[in-house]
Amino acid sequence: RSPPGSLLAAEAMRAAGLLLAWALLRPAGTQQCHLASPGGVLRFTDTHAEIRVPALHRVPSSLDPLYGLVRRCLDLIQQNPLPTELLRAALNDPGSVRTSQVVRYELGYVVCAAVALLFTVAVPVAGMCFCYCRSRQRCGGRLRAHRRSLGCRRHCLLACLSLTSLVILTSVICAFVTSQRVKGQMEPGLGAVPATLRTLRQHIANVPQGVQMVVDQFEVPRQQIISDLGGLSRSVGLSIHAQLKAMTYAALADLQDRAGDLQTSLHHLQILDKTARALASARAELEPALQEQRRRVVALLDDPRCTSCASVLGRAQSLELGADYGKVPSVEKVLKALAGLPRSDFAEMIRQGNGTFNSIPELAVERMAQVIQDLRDEMARMTEKVQSIANGFPLPDYTRPVSEALVKAEDRSQPYLREVERFEQYRWIAGTVLCSIILLILACNVTGMALGAYGLSKREDPSDYECRGEAGAKFLLVGVGLAFLFSWLLILLVFATFLVGGNIQTLVCRNWVNQEIYKFIDTPGNLPPSMNLTRQLNLRRDSNLSAAYRECKSGAGLWEVLQLERSYDLDEHLKTPKYTADFQKRLGDFTARLGDVRLLRSEGRQDLETFARSGVDEVDYGRFQEEMKNPVVQTSLPGLARSLEGLQKMQRNGTVAGRLAAEARALWQMQNSTVQSQEALVAKLGESVQFLSRLAPQLQDRVKTTLATTASVEARLPVQAQQILRQEIGCFTRKELRYFAQYLNWVGQTLREDVASCQPLATALDNGRVILCDRIADPWNAFWFSLGCCTFFLIPNIIFAVRLTKHFRPIRNRLM
Repeated sequence: RSPPGSLLAAEAMRAAGLLLAWALLRPAGTQQCHLASPGGVLRFTDTHAEIRVPALHRVPSSLDPLYGLVRRCLDLIQQNPLPTELLRAALNDPGSVRTSQVVRYELGYVVCAAVALLFTVAVPVAGMCFCYCRSRQRCGGRLRAHRRSLGCRRHCLLACLSLTSLVILTSVICAFVTSQRVKGQMEPGLGAVPATLRTLRQHIANVPQGVQMVVDQFEVPRQQIISDLGGLSRSVGLSIHAQLKAMTYAALADLQDRAGDLQTSLHHLQILDKTARALASARAELEPALQEQRRRVVALLDDPRCTSCASVLGRAQSLELGADYGKVPSVEKVLKALAGLPRSDFAEMIRQGNGTFNSIPELAVERMAQVIQDLRDEMARMTEKVQSIANGFPLPDYTRPVSEALVKAEDRSQPYLREVERFEQYRWIAGTVLCSIILLILACNVTGMALGAYGLSKREDPSDYECRGEAGAKFLLVGVGLAFLFSWLLILLVFATFLVGGNIQTLVCRNWVNQEIYKFIDTPGNLPPSMNLTRQLNLRRDSNLSAAYRECKSGAGLWEVLQLERSYDLDEHLKTPKYTADFQKRLGDFTARLGDVRLLRSEGRQDLETFARSGVDEVDYGRFQEEMKNPVVQTSLPGLARSLEGLQKMQRNGTVAGRLAAEARALWQMQNSTVQSQEALVAKLGESVQFLSRLAPQLQDRVKTTLATTASVEARLPVQAQQILRQEIGCFTRKELRYFAQYLNWVGQTLREDVASCQPLATALDNGRVILCDRIADPWNAFWFSLGCCTFFLIPNIIFAVRLTKHFRPIRNRLM
């Protein structure tokens, strides 16, 4: 049965072997890319923000329901679509336009003009007739007789006049608000036209500088990549060291254990041989002395004069030697096989192997220095390649017609814009004055109704004169006079603003929203040759303004809208492999042996092989253990000596007693001088036998495992180091290519959406529609609509006011 210690050692060795096998067989490729940092997002500088065209949008307003009502009214007035035939004739041959065509298209406005003309003539004529009648005491006088229904009629007239006054008040407030809104939007709106044209011109003129600034931003990824290159070699070396250190350290530890087994086994074998020889020699020296001692003691105890000596006689007769170490196996052959070992310095060998492995990071820095420098040089060449994006950008020659067209548009628009601003100032002054007059009419109405009603409440007899009622009637007549006097001015202002704003809404804005204007411009023959926008803007021959607008709206580049799609392909210029092929190739072709670590030299291997073949495990250590169970002397010398001392005390014969004492002393001397020293040698022999017997069964397996493991690690270290090197370089390459891809994607996005984008042109057109239609035309049309409501409600206001004045004056004849 094996001792418990050997079982524990076997289990520990099996666990260490499994751990080492796992370390050897684990693939290095399963490691994660530790170089891929989560914060690999580059930040580029916005270089074109100062010349962008900000997009304008319709701002929701509390007046939106009023705007919608006015647009629906205009849609009823002008139901005709865009007059393409009329516009074509007007643009190409103005003399061929017939008045009947214009009247037919503007029929709704002609009807409104007839109504306005009728109002302009009829109301002042009615006012003059009223003045004549009033001078003849026939209009606006007093009631002739009192009737019971007069109170009901008076209250009805008061309610109707109040209602019309309220409608006029609401309308004039809306007119005031919309007039101010038109004034507030007109000045920035007119100023936005040349500003937008200048911004567009600047945007187009600055395309080369913008492209160069975008290309210059390559410095951001270049600096990042150069910074990463600075730490690549050490990072690769540290990664190789970190991933292979468990396997290497385990092999070195195992080798150190075998070297220790060799040293310790040799030491114990020497002790075993020397001690066994010493014990055999000591036994040979002890044997004659022990036989002589036995003879004397037996003769003394067998003497008839010795009292009670028979009880000890048997023990004395068995006094003889025990263990015979001359019979144990000799280890001389093993010692001869191990003579001169170890020939190599295992401690120095392990130290050198450990140092070589730990120097892998520094070795990686040294081996990769040249490729790192080559990659830095490649980054400089890559900067020249990226510069080709700016050098090959062909826009300046093709955008010159667009810039010239924008300059002409800006120059020609200035006089018209100044005239529009001047007429808007006149409109605002006239509108403010007439709205103030309407407020004055309403003030007369309110004052007249208040004084008249108060006078009626104080008058006891309807025929009595009451000054406050009379004053109320006069205030109402003043309001009527003002209405007659200024109604024709109001209707003229309403019609003038209606004619301008209505046509802008129905002819321009409505057709702008539904893209009919673009279709008209795109149709060949509609525009004269001098206004051929496709040619003037240098658009593609197969393109038109609608298609260009849609392309610009969707974020196309200027080179895609202009005639450049065949001569310049931005996507082709922004392909990553075009710039990174040499960079990738240099990294892909790089190889370096970084795992050449010599763990066990040939002389050390020979020492371990000699140790395994020496026969240490073939020695029969059980024979040693069997002999060690036997004492040096079969009978205990101290026990026999004490028995003789006891017999001495029992003797009556002095001679016998003296001899017994002498023999006891001789036994004690033999025990102390010879037997104890042999017992000490036996104990020393036991330690060596115990170690060697525990090591011997596992020696062959341990040495073979160590030699195989060391050879495997030495073979696998370069292979796995190369795998890790390729993996780390692959991780680094993917990381740096992401920087390139980020930059090139940003270049494409910036050129398309910002620097060389066509979108500002579409944004400018959209802004023009927002300014003209949403911010100017809507409040403009709401202004004439509100003012028109005031104007037309003045008619019932006049009627109700004239009728109500009679009720505030005393009745001529009172009927009971």
